[in-house]
Formats: sequence, structure tokens, C-alpha cells
Amino acid sequence: MNRLSNSQSPYLLQHAHNPVDWFPWGPEALSKAESENKPILVSIGYSACHWCHVMERESFEDQATAELMNAHFVCIKLDREERPDIDNIYMDAVQAMGLQGGWPLNVFLMPNQKPFYGGTYFPNTQWKQLLANIANAFENHEDQLAESAEGFGRTLSRKETEKYGISGEPADLDPDDLAEVIAKLSTQFDSEWGGMNRAPKFPMPTIWDFVLDLALLSKNSGLQEKVLFTLKKIGMGGIYDHLRGGFARYSVDGEWFAPHFEKMLYDNGQLLELYAKAYQVSKDPLFLEKITETVNWLEAEMLQEEGGFHAAQDADSEGVEGKFYTWTYAELQDLVADELPWLSKLYNLKPGGNWEDGVNILFQTQSYAEVASEFNRKESELIEKLNEVKSKLLQVRNQRIFPGKDDKILAGWNGLMSAGLIQAYHATGEKRMLKLALDNLAFIRKRMLVEGILHRSYKNGQAYTPAFLEDYAAVIRAALMACEATGDAAWMNFAKEQTDFCLAQFYDESDGFFFFNNPRAEKLIANKKELFDNVIPASNSIMARNLHRLSLLTYEERYAEVARKMLGGMKELVLREPGFLCNWAHLLLELVAPTAEIAIVGTGAEAMAKRLQQAYVPNSVIAWSETATENVPLSQGKTPDSAGNALIYVCFDRACRRPVSTLSEAVAQLPYLA
Repeated sequence: MNRLSNSQSPYLLQHAHNPVDWFPWGPEALSKAESENKPILVSIGYSACHWCHVMERESFEDQATAELMNAHFVCIKLDREERPDIDNIYMDAVQAMGLQGGWPLNVFLMPNQKPFYGGTYFPNTQWKQLLANIANAFENHEDQLAESAEGFGRTLSRKETEKYGISGEPADLDPDDLAEVIAKLSTQFDSEWGGMNRAPKFPMPTIWDFVLDLALLSKNSGLQEKVLFTLKKIGMGGIYDHLRGGFARYSVDGEWFAPHFEKMLYDNGQLLELYAKAYQVSKDPLFLEKITETVNWLEAEMLQEEGGFHAAQDADSEGVEGKFYTWTYAELQDLVADELPWLSKLYNLKPGGNWEDGVNILFQTQSYAEVASEFNRKESELIEKLNEVKSKLLQVRNQRIFPGKDDKILAGWNGLMSAGLIQAYHATGEKRMLKLALDNLAFIRKRMLVEGILHRSYKNGQAYTPAFLEDYAAVIRAALMACEATGDAAWMNFAKEQTDFCLAQFYDESDGFFFFNNPRAEKLIANKKELFDNVIPASNSIMARNLHRLSLLTYEERYAEVARKMLGGMKELVLREPGFLCNWAHLLLELVAPTAEIAIVGTGAEAMAKRLQQAYVPNSVIAWSETATENVPLSQGKTPDSAGNALIYVCFDRACRRPVSTLSEAVAQLPYLA
């Protein structure tokens, strides 16, 4: 056992029996490198990473390789999900070296933590040669390596605002900017398979969330259809688990067919929210199916007994990627022979397999209606029979050896899932979905706030590692949604407390953006700011949108000022390259439209609010109360009618339209983009 045996992270514990003398990141390893003047090897991965496991089997479990590593390096193993701040620094460094980023990420540092070389996966022979070369270079040319490391250190220390030419002035708001953004984005859409026109294919929910709201606010049915088409293709693809629910991280091809089979909580939280909105807009039962099945998966396989959600499920079981999820044709013949003709058509099943090694991925390319018609059945009959088959196959699959699970709880990823569950509740009316979200947020408050400080990770009854901006941003957003869903101002106050903490601890007055890590919590070789939206939106863009919404609920202009300044800095980049800035584009949309401030006060307010939320009104904040209340500032001064019945106030920039008593009248007062 090496020093990783004391870790909480399942990923680090996987390496606790390696013959490599691994250290966790911390003072012991860093001071050893300095006192012994040894280079540091930082190897970064995560538990659901397929190639991380491959490199472990080939190299880190190999005695000869381990002896090389132990003799010449201080070896540090890092879980990128626990320490995304350090991962960000060294990923930037590798990319600055002109190398491809990815995981496993292996970076060589001078004893002062400054990087001089790195890369991703290395086959064992190549890895051993690299270790020997670097050990030799450090022994004989340490000064040259130090000079190189100083150069990369200077690159890492450059401010993002300087690097990308960002200056923080409040944004000019022009509807033409949105037209420019969507025109550029649309050229990248895949008209045949949905999603973005590239492979491998990631769902990128941030993009489609923005496009959906823009389509609704501009009453552009063609644009709306592009979003729904993409979501149908993803939901029918092999990237979706048709038996249990939940989405894999991405497909390796351009057709959503063959995924890397890992399921991450952050993807599923965002996709749950997006499918909920799509169902609210379209009432397409396929979207409802995906919502229901994904929540069923979450409850059955990812829910921890205290109310937290586990981080991820692995791609591999029994050392084979996808083994848990795939089927040989012979297995299906044994189990559901009578249904195989139509089932094969529905899921593109082949006797010799539709994927590698003779196995089948369930992959739907025709609708239920088309397959039912081909086999002279009613669609409802086919779906009923399909549900029986899925239940039977799931029972059999559950007897297999499950993929590994990363059972740590990450605050930010839980915030993303809670937001998805709240939206799913609005879409379906299922109270269990709201309860899961509220229990989760209560768990975060009770277990992951230690002496008022939010923590990133939780496992075995212990919260550890102070939270990063990503965690605060996602939890704040979910808390604001909880306030709107329940009418309970305590959630708004919680969001406000955490926002004020971020402004005090993470905000950089010099350029108007937030650091990803808290510079006051731990000294690193660089303090980074996350500006670009990716598979998870940038923590700065989530915070900017939070600040905008919080300013409307609290009537505190200081929050709005920070949000507008942040958008002002990013706007030129958004217009130039919107594909990785769609959450910023979403804030631009919210400010241009503008955002409706809706207060509902009086008897019947809860039912009205629920109906409004169930219909999905994009670009709005809602505060409601059955009685006149001062709890949420947005509701202050708003009164029921003379009989005490609810009135709806639709306001913009604190100026309210005539209060109305019906939802149709309220909806007529909402803005749209001409």
C-alpha cells in the first residue's frame, strides 16, 4: 500500500496498491521534491476514464516501470474531479507546449512546481523511455529544464483577460448581436444527426439550452425544431441507456452510436434540465420517457443515503469497456426470441453484432411509430411490449458485474443535478423529483458547509477540500431555482450568502471576473479564471447569470452591475466564436429581451406559479406567496385583489405592468424578440 490508501477518492484508491510510491497532492510531496531536488511527476485522471485504467494496467502496476518512477521522481497522483484547479493549471501548461490535452494527463515539473514537459496516455515502452530521458536531462541539464519551466510559468501566470484581449466595460445591448451569434452557430449544426457537426460528438447542453430560449423568445419555429431534432437523435442514440436511463459522456462517432460508456452526474443533470424544457415546449412523449427513465436511474443507482448524488459510473466492467451495456444476438434470442424481429429493427441489432467483438449497442434510428407501422401494430401496443422487454432485459443486466462507481459527492455536480430535477418537476408535476432536489440541497447545506465554508467533496461522512467557483456557481443557481419552485425565501437567502462569499473571496476587482480557485485558501503557481463554456458551462458565466437573476429577486443593483461588466468583457469573444461561449450568449439574450420579473401574490398564487412554471416561460424570474410578504424583495409592495385572490405582476427593470388575474393575460405581457 502506498500513501494513497488514506484517500477518499475512489480514483486515488484504485492506485493505492501500485508499486509506484504515489503521494497525494500536498505539502509532504512538494517539500520532498524541494529538499531532495527531484523533479515531480503529476499524473492526473478520474475514475471513469478508460485510458487512465489502461495506463495503470500497463505502466503503474508494472514493477520495472515503478522502479524507474520511484528512483528519479516524486510521483503525485491527482483526481481531477477533486482538484479541478490544479488540473486546469497543468492542462493549460501542456497545451502551451503545443501538445494535445486529455486524460490521463502526465506532467513533469521542476521541484518548484513549474512544468517543463507533459503529455497524455503513453504506451509502456514509450513511457519508460520518456522517464529515462527526463531523468537523464534533469541530472545533466537541469539549468535548461529550469529555463524552459520559467517560460511556461510566465505563460501560466498571464491573466486570461490579457491573453484574450478582454476589457471589462458594461455591455452595449443590441438584438443584432444575437442574430450574429445564431448565424455563426447555425453553420456548425449537423442537419443529418443533430448536435454540432463534428466527431466525436458531445451533447453540449449549454448550446442547445441557449438556442431553445432564443427560438422561443424570437418565435422561430425552425430554430426550435433544430433543438428538438438534436434531442431526439441523442435520446435515440447509443449514447443513451435505453434500459435504465441516463446518458453517457459522448459518442466516439458522428451519429451518437458508440459511446465511451461512462455516465457522469454533470452531463445527466444538464441533459435532464434540457429534456424537461423540450418536453414542456413540445409535449413529445419521447422526451418524457427520457426524463422519467433518467430520474429512475438516478434514484436506483446514484443516490446516496443522506441525499447526495454520486459522481460517476465507469465505462468498464470486468476490464472491458461497455461490457455491462451490450448484448450478443444469442443472448437476446435466449431471452426475448419472440420479440426479436421488431426489436432488431427498433435497435439496429445484428446477428454478428453492430459494434466491435460481435456485440450490439441498442441504437434507435426510427421512431416507435415507424417501427409499429412496419409490423402492423399500434404505436401504443409496441411501446407497451417494449417496456416489458426492457424490464426483462434490465433484470438480466442487473445480474452482471456492475461498472465501477465513483461514489464521492461533488457539490457543483450535485447543484447541476438539483437544477435538472427542479426543471423535471416543472415539466412532469412529479413531486418526487422536487423532493430529490430539495433533499439534495438540504444535504449540501447540512454536510458540505463546514463552519460556513462550502466544500467540494464529501465521502464517508466527511466534507473535504474547500469548494471552487464551479461548486458555488452551480449550487447558487440550484438554490435560486428552489426558491422559485417552493416560494421559500430561505433558498434565496442561502444563494445570496454564498454569492456574497464569492464576491469577497474569489472576485478580482482588477478585471471584473472570478478566480476558479480561492486565492486565499491555498497558494498555487497560478490562479486561473474559467471563461469558456464547455461540457460544463464556465463557472464565470454561471456566476454572471446568477448575479443577474439574484439582482432581480433581491432588487440589489450591485449584483447586476457585476454581471453587466462581466458580459461587457466577454461580448466581443461571444460574437467572434460563440460555440464555446453560449452561456455568455444566454446572458446577452436575458439582458436584451429583457428578463421578466414576475410576482404572484394572494390566494391561489402557488397554483398559478406552478402552471406558469409548467408551461415554461423562458427568461423570467418568479416569486410567489399566498399572502402579501416582504420575504422576497421582488414581491414587496405587491398586493392581492380586494378579495385576497392572487394577482400576477409582470415587471421589467422594477417597473410593473397592470396586475392581472389570469395566466393568459400575464403571458400576453411577456416580451419577445422581434
